[in-house]
Amino acid sequence: MTAAPTPEPTTLPPVLDLGYSLCPNDTFIFHALHAGLVRGPLPVREVLEDVQTLNDWAVQGRLPMTKISYRAYFEVMDRYVALRSGGALGRGVGPMIVTRGNVQDLNGQVVASPGALTTAELLLRLAFPEVQVRRMRYDEVMPAVQGGEVAAGLIIHESRFTYLTYGLTCLMDLGAWWEQDTGLPLPLGAILVRRDLPLPLQWALNGAVRQSLEYAYAHPEASRDYVRQHAAELSDEVMQAHIDLYVNPFSLDVGEEGERAVRELHRRAVAVGAAPESRLSLFVAPA
Repeated sequence: MTAAPTPEPTTLPPVLDLGYSLCPNDTFIFHALHAGLVRGPLPVREVLEDVQTLNDWAVQGRLPMTKISYRAYFEVMDRYVALRSGGALGRGVGPMIVTRGNVQDLNGQVVASPGALTTAELLLRLAFPEVQVRRMRYDEVMPAVQGGEVAAGLIIHESRFTYLTYGLTCLMDLGAWWEQDTGLPLPLGAILVRRDLPLPLQWALNGAVRQSLEYAYAHPEASRDYVRQHAAELSDEVMQAHIDLYVNPFSLDVGEEGERAVRELHRRAVAVGAAPESRLSLFVAPA
């Protein structure tokens, strides 16, 4: 068997492109790093996109550092490794299934999904194996349910705070379902770096993300305008509720419990044929 060729040393760019979403939790975490209020090993340049686009780009290997759904991470573990800081895990943070009418069993029904590689769709398939999905951008899901285009919709991000204004009801909180079934927090999103970056740089980037979040906690007013600028039409109250829910101690460091949760999500995804097996490390280690 021929040995795999040794990869060429990575040439470091003068600026590192960092992809993250416009959601308040991401802009809150990364503002200080983006604005130069904390110093990383390399200057970073923001690349703002919705999570499904970032998921698709990660499959292409487009960015050296990016936010991604944990479900999508399982598809690109050969190329990327997750940082311990900056991610979204927790309790009471899961995606929800909302409906317009009296819908009970979703098997065989059409449900709007925010994307094939989202953790939300993976949970939906684990809970309702025979569901049919129609994929659309996450902010189009609630209007589709409201208009009767689909029987139900998977909502993520700030939609959990606004679905009642669309006249919708919650059929199932998939985060609560996961927590009751596993006793673990729900992994939603991770910050990845390319595995071909030098190990000391990977760990230094992890430290820079943690410092950026620590700065945001210590100086909440510093990021307020930046967060508001990208928060679409969200009220200040909803914007803050989003941050309070999705930014938590797991965002500073995933911890042992968070690691167990990610391993369990990966195990279940492999068991239903939704993700490939892997023996690679899930998280970056100290250099």
